[in-house]
Amino acid sequence: MTAKNNLTAEPLAPAAYIKPMLLGAGIALLLIIAFLSGVDHPDPAWPKYWMARPLIIVPLAGAAGGAFFALLRPLRRRGGWVMAFAYVLSLVIFVVALWMGTVLGLDGTLWN
Repeated sequence: MTAKNNLTAEPLAPAAYIKPMLLGAGIALLLIIAFLSGVDHPDPAWPKYWMARPLIIVPLAGAAGGAFFALLRPLRRRGGWVMAFAYVLSLVIFVVALWMGTVLGLDGTLWN
C-alpha cells in the first residue's frame, strides 16, 4: 500500500493573483478618492503634493488584501464551513489592510 501525500499545495499561477489584486486596489483607490475629495481647504503646513502619498499607499494595501484573497483560494474550494471561514477571513484581512494603508497614507495630514 502506498502512502498518499495530502500535504502538497496546488500551484497558484501568478495570473491568479492579478484579478483579485486589481479589484482590491480599485476598491481602495475609489474609497481614498472619495475620502480625499471632501478636503476643500488643506492645511498650509502640509506638503504641496500631500495627496500623492495616500493615492499610492492605500491602493497598494488594497492590492495586498486582494493577494491574500487569492492565497486563500484552496480553502474556498473545499466548501462548507471552511469556505465560509475563508471568505470571512479574507474580508477581515482586506478591511484591516485597507485601514492600515489609510492610516499610513494619511499620517501627518488628515490622520494626525
